Amino acid sequence: MEIKILGTGCPKCKSLDKLTREVVEKYGIDATVTKVEDILEIIKYGIMSTPAIVVDGKVVVSGRVPSSDEIKQLLTS
Repeated sequence: MEIKILGTGCPKCKSLDKLTREVVEKYGIDATVTKVEDILEIIKYGIMSTPAIVVDGKVVVSGRVPSSDEIKQLLTS
């Protein structure tokens, strides 16, 4: 699984990156997590607000920081 955290570096973006990495590690999810801060790359996903989570090329959350339970659900469903 490939997970991308889209965000320019604001506190919410950093928080989402940290939380996602914690969930992946805690539940032993087989995934690669990368942080995308390049605005031109972020625009390609068509989102209007960051932070966002992209799983295997599909935007699953945008414009907010979900709870760790919600992140776990998104990554294990």
